[in-house]
Amino acid sequence: MLFNAPSVSENDSDNSQVERDPGAYLKRYYGYDQFRPMQEAIIRSVLAGRDTLALMPTGGGKSVCFQIPALMLPGITVVVSPLIALMKDQVDALQLNGVPAVFLNSTQSSREQRQIEDDCMAGKIKLLYSSPEKLLSESFFNFLKQLNLSLFAIDEAHCISSWGHDFRPEYTQLHVLREQFPAVPMVALTATADKLTRQDIGGRLGMVDPQVFLASFNRPNLSLQVLPGTNRLQQIVRLLQMKPDSSGIIYCLSRKSTESLAAKLQEKGFMAGFYHAGMSTQERGMVQEMFLKDDIRIMCATIAFGMGIDKSNVRWVIHYNMPKNMESFYQEIGRAGRDGGPADTVLFYSFADVATYKDMLNEAKPANLGVQLAKLERIQQYADANTCRRRILLSYFSEELTEPCGNCDVCRNPRVTFDGTVLAQKALSAIIRVQERVPMNLLIDILRGSRSQMVLQYGYDKVKTYGAGKDLKFEDWRNYLHQLINIGVIEIAYDQHYALKKGILGDAVLREGRTIDLVRPEDVTKPVVEKAKTRSSQSKDDLYNRLDVLRKEIAGEQNVPPYVIFTDTTLEDMARQRPTTPDGLRNVSGVGERKLQLFGRRFLDVIVDYVRGQAKDGGSKRGSTQVITLELFERGMTIEEIAAERQLTNFTIIGHLLSLKKSGYDLPLEDLVSPQERVEIEQAIRQFGVDNNTVKPIFEYFNGRHSYDKIRLTLGLMDD
Repeated sequence: MLFNAPSVSENDSDNSQVERDPGAYLKRYYGYDQFRPMQEAIIRSVLAGRDTLALMPTGGGKSVCFQIPALMLPGITVVVSPLIALMKDQVDALQLNGVPAVFLNSTQSSREQRQIEDDCMAGKIKLLYSSPEKLLSESFFNFLKQLNLSLFAIDEAHCISSWGHDFRPEYTQLHVLREQFPAVPMVALTATADKLTRQDIGGRLGMVDPQVFLASFNRPNLSLQVLPGTNRLQQIVRLLQMKPDSSGIIYCLSRKSTESLAAKLQEKGFMAGFYHAGMSTQERGMVQEMFLKDDIRIMCATIAFGMGIDKSNVRWVIHYNMPKNMESFYQEIGRAGRDGGPADTVLFYSFADVATYKDMLNEAKPANLGVQLAKLERIQQYADANTCRRRILLSYFSEELTEPCGNCDVCRNPRVTFDGTVLAQKALSAIIRVQERVPMNLLIDILRGSRSQMVLQYGYDKVKTYGAGKDLKFEDWRNYLHQLINIGVIEIAYDQHYALKKGILGDAVLREGRTIDLVRPEDVTKPVVEKAKTRSSQSKDDLYNRLDVLRKEIAGEQNVPPYVIFTDTTLEDMARQRPTTPDGLRNVSGVGERKLQLFGRRFLDVIVDYVRGQAKDGGSKRGSTQVITLELFERGMTIEEIAAERQLTNFTIIGHLLSLKKSGYDLPLEDLVSPQERVEIEQAIRQFGVDNNTVKPIFEYFNGRHSYDKIRLTLGLMDD
């Protein structure tokens, strides 16, 4: 037989030394050749029996970090998950990968639950998913004591901390797992936790000397943009028109606004639905399933549309209202671009949203009111920022980005800056001299030489930096301090009455000559809606479309979302490689043995039919040599690679691309020549007055510093 996937066995880990390699399990069950950053190190920590805390960004592959150990260890892994929808999606995906996984929750009949419990007792199950409420019920707890437990995996672990953005009281009881099962190791995983929350998780779970893994929070594939909160509908429509046939989420503050916005978008011809906690369970489940299966493309939702969304091909996330903290914002934008492809995020910002949140918090009076207000202020600072937004976002999670990201609205439309190193040093010096104990307003009073009651009472008028910044207004100092917090020079200790302390860059500024650029308040420019990027992700070839149709057909048969069968990136790789044999299909990223066995023949049949059709048509399905060049270019191939593939000259390929652009194809040819190169080449072209057939004088003029290809591209773009 062509498709012989290895069967899943609890004793897989004992078969051979090779089978003890986590990479072998990654390839067999998930179809990937390499781990993502930090995954393998986390897996090996868990396999060694260490309590482990893993912080990885949304889309970073947290689940693999406990799923592979579950397969390799004897016994059963119990996974604590906060949402039924999240459990079901993960179990569905695992079962399609050939992993014996189940969940237990209130949606199942007593007969179904008994059968699952019998399978667990018989050693047929490797992963058992449960909510904390179910897990800690007396009957279920007694059931757990009868199992051969290998690991507890606590997913969305930030829910355990009152410092976190999504605190859930039921999570606080999970400490009994360590008390009752002291010999069973534990791994806690989350995508969104600041320093305080990270410290809290291990303590509340009773972890013993946990090994902590902090992966980079940087998601460079996500563009970041903040727009003014005026004419939001008009701006959203414009953005959606730039991204036709793509899936996205619009987060709204109120239930009413989700329904209203969805109706307005439907009137304008968009496939939009709404989701909020006021809907019945059946209604929410139906509309979520329609979104996951691509039957609707746009979801207008409150934050109730949350942690269970693992859809890999969300291409954009819009915040109709400002989120209430940075953790929520990071988690919500993280639902875009989970497949690694480019995705856009837009935040609409207005002071009215800030006022609404403050009113809600002051009315509710939660126990951690001060912390929540401080976190609200940080997201407001992000929205107000004049420096690279990604640096601000990463700084919040104690990570430094050394250079501006180039993929946010501030980087694309830079603010006017000045050397603010001296200001930063004055602020840091004052913070140190008051022993990192005072909040922002009091620090400003000290810097400005105020004789306020607090300054005089604590003797701060005697410190050396008293009055060092008296030349600046109070609001100017506040603005600059916000900027210094945003870039990591200063940080706020929320648990110490919001005292300002040295940040991750503090010592570098004071002692290592690190310079700091700041923006004067009057130099801030307003953000604008930018043109969308158009690349191959929005222009799929015919083979991809055929594979996509088959994927949706199989997903309907299996009653799962299409991305659970294969992700968009797997389909793109399949369309690029065009494998015609099972071994060839194994080389496609994301094709594991179980899916090869289940679906491989059907996908190969589509590819073989396509390749045969291409051969009959002489290699061009539309009979146009320019279209073949276009398809190769949109797959990401360079001019040199296209020329080699087609056995043509670079000159001919450039001619094809320029002709296509003039015909109306939106090709980013400008990206192939830097702005500085274009300026130099254009000046030479005007000086020599040459055409495309006589570019040699320009090449010689630059002594070969600019290639013939770049000269011809520049000349063609000038004529465009």
